[in-house]
Amino acid sequence: MDRPDMGRRGFLALGAATVAAGLLAGCGFHMRGSADFAFKKLYIGLPANSLMGADLRRNIRNGSDTLIVEDQAQADALLDVLQDAQYRSILSITAQGVVREYRLTQRFTFRLRDAAGKELIAPSTLLLTRDLTYNEANTLAKTYEEQQLYRDMQKDIVQQLMRRLAAVKTI
Repeated sequence: MDRPDMGRRGFLALGAATVAAGLLAGCGFHMRGSADFAFKKLYIGLPANSLMGADLRRNIRNGSDTLIVEDQAQADALLDVLQDAQYRSILSITAQGVVREYRLTQRFTFRLRDAAGKELIAPSTLLLTRDLTYNEANTLAKTYEEQQLYRDMQKDIVQQLMRRLAAVKTI
């Protein structure tokens, strides 16, 4: 075997790996870090014992140095929840009128105000949908799947909300 070729191949492989690493670093990819909010005390207009309220509070506590307060007067910013609703509509039926698919929708409408009442984020809606196939023979399993889909949509909404709150730069 010709050993000088292995040296050239190794050099080319190392060069290709270096170029790939440089491209990946240059594309702007970075791991999701902690959120840096412009406000240090936040009031959340959701009950703490609701699933959405608990999930949002947990994400803010673990992902930022912002304190969640229970009294609006102590807050630098107020998150008003204008709507948090889940809907299920029929997407398709068979010729016999039996439901085959549902469309699950979660709508979350909110706004963010500072302590003086000035809107930092105008009323905005986060709307997510998922399609669910349905089979009456597996009612229990499909009910569980529906709950999981709503839970996943809720987590997505919380992540989107965290990004929107982090985008606010002036208080």
